[in-house]
Amino acid sequence: MSAELIEKIFKQANEMGVTEVIPSTMGEPLLFDHFEKIIGLCIHHGMTMNLTTNGTFPRLGAKAWGERIAPITSDVKISWNGASKETQEKIMIGSKWEKHLESLGQFIQVRDDHARNTGYYCRITLQITFLETNLHELSDIVRLAIDLGADRVKGHHVWTHSKELRPLSLRRSPESVSRWNKAVENVRQIAESHTRANGKPILLDNMYPLDPEQPEELIPDGECPFLGKEIWVSAAGRFNPCCAPDGQRLTLGEFGNLNDQSLASVWNGRAYLDLMKNYSAHPLCKTCNMKRKREEDECKLA
Repeated sequence: MSAELIEKIFKQANEMGVTEVIPSTMGEPLLFDHFEKIIGLCIHHGMTMNLTTNGTFPRLGAKAWGERIAPITSDVKISWNGASKETQEKIMIGSKWEKHLESLGQFIQVRDDHARNTGYYCRITLQITFLETNLHELSDIVRLAIDLGADRVKGHHVWTHSKELRPLSLRRSPESVSRWNKAVENVRQIAESHTRANGKPILLDNMYPLDPEQPEELIPDGECPFLGKEIWVSAAGRFNPCCAPDGQRLTLGEFGNLNDQSLASVWNGRAYLDLMKNYSAHPLCKTCNMKRKREEDECKLA
């Protein structure tokens, strides 16, 4: 995405009252040439950043990135897929377990130092893709997060948009759902009985039991966390409704391009408003693994 388009989007988003920016969950944002510019625009417009990174902290390293990121982020989600060298490196090809641990420790230390000096606290989340290959380490991942000083462990079930991914899904059979439900019970017990160094409990996100009779719909009556709440823009300027894989996302419709349209005109356009009204009946949305429990259901779980 060009620097000019980034500036245009920030200006229009600020005029619409947007207060938080999520710079890409479709790749590694810290590799982006204009990432430092995005940091500057967040500061200029008084916006916070919500960052997802693979945890390699390319180009500058964990300490230098932490010094730039911690002062402006509300939450930093770091990809994490195992509690052992074997599992982490098997799932996240090219990663180095020892380096991953070292970088996370450095980043948390920078965050803690900044919070102690300024009072501003950036939440750190370990973010998992729930897979057949890492289910056996889910409890240990939660323990690791507690020991390292992370605030939350969040995850999503793998979205099986290709046949190669189906054997990895924990929703593929009643037996796999049963094992998942047992793992959820275990991690909840750990979260309740082990506090972090600051005395606060670790937060668990998207770790709830599944219905063996409806494994394909994670939350049959769940709400979309994106429509009407988040603005997604591709590198080419295309307005997207969500983060579904591109081929599947295109089935939701065409909404406009911010190279030649204003953000407000697309947001308030008929195509987007129709999707917001009718998305629950769309085949893609029915199988979405990102839906959230409704607010009243979340309260019941608290």
